[in-house]
Formats: sequence, C-alpha cells, structure tokens
Amino acid sequence: MQKPSLPKGTRDFTPEEVEKREYIISILKKYFHLFGFQPIETPAFENLSTLTGKYGEEGDRLIFKILNSGDFLKKVKTEDLDANPASVTSKVSDKALRYDLTVPFARYVVQHQHELNLPFKRFQIQPVWRADRPQKGRFREFYQCDADVVGSTSLWQEVELIQLYDAAFTELKVPVEIHLNNRKVLSGLAEVANIQDKLIDFTVALDKLDKIGKDKVVEEMQQKGISDAAIEKLSPIFEISGDFTSQLNDLKPILENSEIGQEGIEELAFIAAHLGGLESAELVLNLTLARGLDYYTGAILEVKAKNVAMGSIGGGGRYNDLTGIFGLKDMPGVGISFGLDRIYLVLEELGLFPDNEQDKLKVLFVNFGLEEASASMKVVRKLRQNGILAEMYPEDAKMKKQFKYADRGGFTHVVTIGTEEIKSETLSLKDMKTGEQETLPQGTLVNTLNSI
Repeated sequence: MQKPSLPKGTRDFTPEEVEKREYIISILKKYFHLFGFQPIETPAFENLSTLTGKYGEEGDRLIFKILNSGDFLKKVKTEDLDANPASVTSKVSDKALRYDLTVPFARYVVQHQHELNLPFKRFQIQPVWRADRPQKGRFREFYQCDADVVGSTSLWQEVELIQLYDAAFTELKVPVEIHLNNRKVLSGLAEVANIQDKLIDFTVALDKLDKIGKDKVVEEMQQKGISDAAIEKLSPIFEISGDFTSQLNDLKPILENSEIGQEGIEELAFIAAHLGGLESAELVLNLTLARGLDYYTGAILEVKAKNVAMGSIGGGGRYNDLTGIFGLKDMPGVGISFGLDRIYLVLEELGLFPDNEQDKLKVLFVNFGLEEASASMKVVRKLRQNGILAEMYPEDAKMKKQFKYADRGGFTHVVTIGTEEIKSETLSLKDMKTGEQETLPQGTLVNTLNSI
C-alpha cells in the first residue's frame, strides 16, 4: 500500500492555521478597501505564451508547465529531442500555472480595457506556483496578495502604496523596513559607467552586496565582463550610507551627468517628501535593490521584517511598459505584493497572533437520544441566531466520548438536556475551564453566555 505524501514545497493547513491565515487576509482586505482597491480574480493557469519572457531567464525556468491533454507527445519527433530538448516544451505544453499575479493582471487589463474606469485600482488574493527549491519561507505553492493601480503616472500612487504597507503592518504589529530604490537610478549608474549593455548583470551582482560583500560583488561583475574602470567609477555607491536624505545627497554628484539618473533621484525625493510620516514602518533607501528589472521601470519596493531572519515579506514597483507586451501601449502601472506565507511565519515567530480567538464561546450539546436531541437542537438554533457557535454531538454515544470530543475541540462550555430538564425546561451548563456547573432555565442561556 502506498504511503500518502505531499509534493515538496506544498502544505496542508489545519483549521487553526487557516483561521490565522484568514486573520491576516482580513486585515489586508480591510486596508485594500480603505485605500480604494477593488477585488478581481484570474484563472489558476494561463497560456504559456502569456507568462514566458516576462520574468527573465531564471523566472522562465521556474514556471510550472502543464502537459497538453491526451497524447501530448504526438507533435514530438525523436530528432527534436536530439537537436534541442528545450524546444520540445512548446510542443507538449501550451498552458502553465501562474507564476505571480502581476502578469495575469496586465493580461486582464488589456482584455478588459474598455470596461475599466481609469485609473483602475485592483487587489487580488490568490495562490501562485513556482518550481523553486523549497526552504524556510519559500514554497512552491503560496499565496500573493497584490494591490495595483493602472492608468496613472502620478507619483502619489507610490506614496499611497507605501502608506498602505505601513497601515497594514502597523495593525499586524509587525515592525518593518520598507526598502525603496528606482530603476532609473540603476540605469543612470550603468550609463555613467558606460555599461548600459550589462545593466542586468550589473544590478544582479549589486543586489547581492548585503549577502556576499563588496569583494565578491566586484568579482562577479568582473566575471560578467564589466571592466575594472567601470567598477572604479561605480565604487562610491558601495560606501554610501546614512539616512534617506543623506544617501540621496551623496548620490547626486555620482549621477550628475545622467539625465535618467537625475530623474530617478527626483522621484525618490518626491516620494520621501510626501509620505507625511509613517505610523510604524521605517523607509530605507536601498541602492542595491534591483528586483524585477525585466518589467519595473521606476520605483522598486521591498519590505523586510525587523528582528526576524526572513526574506522579503512584500515587494513591488512601477511597471509602465508591462501591458505593452500584450499590445496595449502607454498604460502606466504600479503595484505591491504582500507575501502571506512569510507574514504568517513572522507573526508566528514573534508571537503576534491575537489570543482572543481562543476565548470565543464554543458550546457543545450532549446527545442522550432522539427526544433529548430534538430539545437540544431547538436551543442550539437560538444560540446560532444570536451569533454564538454551538453544536450538538451527532450520536448518542457514551458521555466520556462526548466530553472527550468537547475537550479536544476546544469547546468552552457543555450543555446537557436530559429527560428531567425537558420537563422543567431547564438545562445544565458546564464551564470546561473551571469545571463549574449550574442549572438554568433554557430561555436564559443566550443572556448567560453573552454575559461571560
């Protein structure tokens, strides 16, 4: 007999875990709505052509392809496997599980462009899939919670999205740093060093500065063909430190001969100047932040939890050209994502999930038989009508078994209605925590429980 198992990078969720996840989602939804975002949903899988070429070479490798139905090998010839095995993919698969929510959203905007009231603000909370190597906080199936705005080039959108991050993480009580950079600044650095053709190589290496240090970053740049002269010209960025404003001031002379670099500095300065003070988050200028350069064109954002050894728990940026890949030009966009699974792990590690979920009233009615069960169900219905969680044990099993169910199920109270209680229209109420038991008129149970 085969032993049941799960694919690596996936998980089952217990009722307690689902409730905790819903706690996080409820707070995110609250702020999505408060900031004017509307919910949409897209299919779990897209056409493979919709997804490929949007995440860079590494991202394309991590897309889960879906085999075509039926004889998926009918278009494949032996010589295809010998010549170029990679080319076989398009012949055996034309669909794939979505890699993120941003590209499907861009596709949605193009298909529904005539129905949208621009600027259109949407939020979306759905699972995505990546054929990544599973590790702590990184799964192959996980939820993303996105908020995006399309149809506006205004930097006030970036300001609002940072404020949205701040508001949500403040209520979740998670202390965070919101790291901010700008694609134009990175393009400007490549321009002054005359390595525009190696922008991606340069930024991918730069992004590793915190992890591997300056020497290793320089070594990687050299391996990618970036000259020592270019690296020397860029060396001041390795030393920039201080608060947001100080770093911007140090950056200005480095980019004084780059028009696009100066634009990036101005955008960063605008955002920082108009946030109006954050409730609890700390805004950090991170010049090494280089995520999503295949589609981000302006601001780049990443959120990191303080006091926890965890990767980013959120991120995003401006992607003005994204819908152009689907034939819709000049549709600016900017968005952010919350990493639900990593946020869960952070709340768990920091002990930030609320305890009051365990204190809610949960009442079990003992089943003594048909007559008693009928009387109990009438009271159960009244409790439910008044918003009190109530159940009746389905079988007239032994009392020990029913109380064991109540104990393991986290019931706060147990009610017994036997033959005598039916005659006197009373019931026996037992507090499972204290063991105290009292007899009450059936009509007073709702008020008694509400007063606890």
